[in-house]
Amino acid sequence: MDVHVLTLFPAMLEGPLRESIVGRAVENGVVRIRIHNIRDYAHDRHRTTDDYPYGGGGGMVMKPEPLFEAVEAVRSLIGEENGRERAEGAHVVLMTPQGEVLTQALVEELASKSDLVLICGHYEGVDERVVEHLVDREISIGDYVLSGGEIPAMAVVDAVVRLLPGAVGDGQSIEDDSHSTGLIQFPQYTRPAEYRGRQVPAVLLSGNHEEVRRWRRRQSLRRTQQRRPDLLEKADLSSEDSALLAEQEG
Repeated sequence: MDVHVLTLFPAMLEGPLRESIVGRAVENGVVRIRIHNIRDYAHDRHRTTDDYPYGGGGGMVMKPEPLFEAVEAVRSLIGEENGRERAEGAHVVLMTPQGEVLTQALVEELASKSDLVLICGHYEGVDERVVEHLVDREISIGDYVLSGGEIPAMAVVDAVVRLLPGAVGDGQSIEDDSHSTGLIQFPQYTRPAEYRGRQVPAVLLSGNHEEVRRWRRRQSLRRTQQRRPDLLEKADLSSEDSALLAEQEG
């Protein structure tokens, strides 16, 4: 996969995207991440990328010209390296509080793309012509407002990259993650088995894999019921799950 991030502040992304799982995935050739400065596509002396909104009001709006030219340049680059079909199939995402909220299901969909182009919005937003004629979808990471789209873009990159084959050493750990199963993850423990008088649940030390599996599923259901009942309502529960929930209620 190739990921292109368009931003006014490249330094905000360069360090974080070289670290941890994402950094190792880049080093191992699992993903290629390139950061593009939107100001490089502004042609005036001051490299202007924003202007006052038509109709008045506070704040500034990102201009359409640099964004259109930046995306077109990225598509040309993809085309040169991978062919026209890949260039035309590049998925362009605008990070904005107005977008659909990022979910694990959406992350899985993005991870299936060959080329992702993430635009980091700023100020009062972007010229609506960008939304209407340039981007494929708008994504938000939650119902709150940040200074810009860089942190949301990093969240998308991190969430997507860890799903790519070879990015995470233990594939089972991804399958058990919260939200990957539609539920919240079960409690986790590690050595030592006793710490300051607090014990690891005995079932996890028993060596009985079936009992461990049932305990973890029960705990996952319980946590989801307590913390995110909305997820439980949408989850595809098995007959065993229903029985485990009934045990807890009994």
